Amino acid sequence: MTTTAHRPAAPTAARPAALASRRLWFGADAVVTGGNAVAYLAVAGPLADLLGGGAGTWRGIGAFLLAYAAGVALYARSPRSTRTGWAIVATNAVWVIASVDVAVTGAFDLDPIGRCWVVAQALVVAAFVLLQARVLRARLLA
Repeated sequence: MTTTAHRPAAPTAARPAALASRRLWFGADAVVTGGNAVAYLAVAGPLADLLGGGAGTWRGIGAFLLAYAAGVALYARSPRSTRTGWAIVATNAVWVIASVDVAVTGAFDLDPIGRCWVVAQALVVAAFVLLQARVLRARLLA
């Protein structure tokens, strides 16, 4: 009886590029999110004075963002499933919708500059949604 060893297929040129793009866009998301988290935690009082809302709200958002950034960073650095990537994309999309809602409704008692800040960061997150979804779709098609 003859047995043959099963060898995985050689990676195509698209795979390393897709992996690099995944690391780039999810990693950038983790860095930007982590930076915001640290700022929200470290200078919550001055941020509340500048943007409105309460310092406790900024700290709470900062704590959430710090944990979220850690999860996104782990995903960016390891070969996890695309399902995890899509969960990150969906969470980012929900963040964008919630941010626009906060800006429009005036939730958290934000000042006008605070509302502008929320919209600006929502635009950045929306860009990550589009770029990350593009990378994940390319991985599915590869």
